[in-house]
Amino acid sequence: MSQHAEPTPGRPSRGEGAWPGGPAGRSDGWVRGGVVFAGVLLLLSGALAVLQGIAAIAEDDVYARIGTYVYEMSLTGWGVVHVVLGALVFATGYGLLKDTAWARTAGIVLASLSLVAQFLFLPYSPVWSVIMMAIDVFVIWALANRQESASRA
Repeated sequence: MSQHAEPTPGRPSRGEGAWPGGPAGRSDGWVRGGVVFAGVLLLLSGALAVLQGIAAIAEDDVYARIGTYVYEMSLTGWGVVHVVLGALVFATGYGLLKDTAWARTAGIVLASLSLVAQFLFLPYSPVWSVIMMAIDVFVIWALANRQESASRA
């Protein structure tokens, strides 16, 4: 009598797509859920970056004044950067939720740019920048670990 069970239709066998030590297909479900969650996070972080940029443009007294800083730029300049980057991130999050082919690559690139921008904005808003950087790292991880290719345009 054989100890090997036949694979269930639609489900990968033990060696296909399974993470070591876990049931087949479980990691793929985590990654798919992570990609949807990354899309939602991109939508929200894009909208919040736009609001952060508007606050920097409209009122210079919203953010604390800092002394000398190597990457010195006016708050209005940082506001424009955040508004433009936030709008692009928002559009990419929408595209990711629609499962378009371009959104995965654009999401990785824009989350990386957002990570750098938040790092450079760290002296103005340290706690918020660290939170946004953590979200960007998760988004990059989720999009980079997607198992299936995004073939739909």
